[in-house]
Amino acid sequence: MKIDVLTLFPEMFEGVFGSSILKKAKEEGHVSYQAVDFREYTTNKHKKVDDYPYGGGAGMVLSPQPIFDAVDDLKQQNETSSPRVIMLCPQGECYTQAKAEELAKEEHLILLCGHYEGYDERVRKHLVTDEISIGDYVLTGGELGAMVIADSVTRLLPNVLGNEESAVTDSFSTGLLEHPQYTRPAEFRGMEVPDVLLSGHHANIERWRKKESLKRTLERRPDLLEERELTVEEERLLEEIKREQ
Repeated sequence: MKIDVLTLFPEMFEGVFGSSILKKAKEEGHVSYQAVDFREYTTNKHKKVDDYPYGGGAGMVLSPQPIFDAVDDLKQQNETSSPRVIMLCPQGECYTQAKAEELAKEEHLILLCGHYEGYDERVRKHLVTDEISIGDYVLTGGELGAMVIADSVTRLLPNVLGNEESAVTDSFSTGLLEHPQYTRPAEFRGMEVPDVLLSGHHANIERWRKKESLKRTLERRPDLLEERELTVEEERLLEEIKREQ
């Protein structure tokens, strides 16, 4: 996969792309990253990439020319005529694990990081394929959102994680929140690991994990249960949880 980021602050991505799982994935050839300063594409002699909005109003709006030209160049560099061009903006659809899994199937992503009062509408209408928001709040720019997408997508690529089960069992990947996890020691400051996890009985462990996942989801994100079509076993476990409460 190729992930290109169009930004006015490419230096912000050096630590993210050069650390942890993202660095390892790049070194092993699973993904390539590029943070591109789209100011380099402007034809304005003063290197401006924004201008005053038509009709008046506060703030400045990003001009279409440098963004269109930058995307055209990235398409040529990567020999891809139809990459997913993703605009990071508060008006976009709220980012989810399902969206990350969808994007992880692509070969080329271009992430647009906005600033000021946003983009010229022609960028939105005629260039982008997706508009994404990472939450109902406003950030200074789209860079942090682009980092979130790059991270969440990269870890889903084949062979990136040491254990392929990790991504499958994460919170939201199953539609539920993940069950509690424990490691050694079995007892710490009087706090003990549940006996079932020490039993070696895989069927009982699996049932406990599923039940705890449902319990945690019910307590913290009941909306996820409303959207989910429960299996017969999950319905039975959920009734058991409700009786215990």
